[in-house]
Amino acid sequence: MAPASYNCIFNTICVMDASTRLGTKLVKRLLKRGYTVHAAIQNHGESSSLKGIECEEKKLKIFESDPFDYHSILDALKGCSGLFYNFESPPDYPTYDEEMGEVEVRAAHNVLEACAQTDTIEKVVFTSSATTIIWGHDAPSIDERHWTDINFCRKFKLWYAMSKTLAEKTAWGLAMDRGINMVTINSGLLMGPELTITNPYLKGAAEMYEDGVFVTVDLDFLVDAHICVYEDIASYGRYLCFNHIINQKQDALELVQMLSPLPSPPQSLEENTTIIQQRISNKKLSKLMVDFRGCQPQMMDQNANQDTCLS
Repeated sequence: MAPASYNCIFNTICVMDASTRLGTKLVKRLLKRGYTVHAAIQNHGESSSLKGIECEEKKLKIFESDPFDYHSILDALKGCSGLFYNFESPPDYPTYDEEMGEVEVRAAHNVLEACAQTDTIEKVVFTSSATTIIWGHDAPSIDERHWTDINFCRKFKLWYAMSKTLAEKTAWGLAMDRGINMVTINSGLLMGPELTITNPYLKGAAEMYEDGVFVTVDLDFLVDAHICVYEDIASYGRYLCFNHIINQKQDALELVQMLSPLPSPPQSLEENTTIIQQRISNKKLSKLMVDFRGCQPQMMDQNANQDTCLS
């Protein structure tokens, strides 16, 4: 049997924004686990990634929602017991700047306020970033208890980190004030073929590398982490989420090659075997994931003969 601390009752979950890489994968995985899913597509997103999903009738409902339209959020949340929320910048804000902080804060405020007004919501999983944790510290070890220094971000124009930090703090303020059960996943840089050199997470990449806090995560692990903290009734607070750290020259070179292919790598980099000391810890999530991943095969077997969705 699955561990007793896991809430494996199949119910209705909202995924917002379901058009992102993370959102789409979450929708597919939740359907496969037997949930009914409200896939909330933000008005700048596309639902094409969801159209090919085969599932039991009425298991998947697609909503058009706008994080700045309170009523559209309420419509998507209606009848849901949980929410997975992630934010990507709208097309009229193609790059992160100082104003993006206000945009993300407003969106987070609207979503959490809508959750407070939805009686059926039992838990919110808020996708945040490791950049809300790592900047402006000189501590020898960093974990979820640390917060990025907003003034540090302003000084060095780390607008992505500042925006994510302000949005997460806004969400926590509302969650505590309104009694919302919320946990956050503070994700490292999401890897994959879609990653480009313009990704705003990469601002300050050299400093992250030198400080031993340049962490990355693959999509499957990130999705597992989200579902794990949702289903485990004992989860609480913030969870740093990564499954790789870039702290060797070879790792850094491979990332550079991925983002901007070089004709041939500098020999000095290839020969450099220096390892930067890791200063960031994800022990809190790792402990939670042990039991979750242990019960995964059995849960998939339980659903194998049901008419649930195919990923």
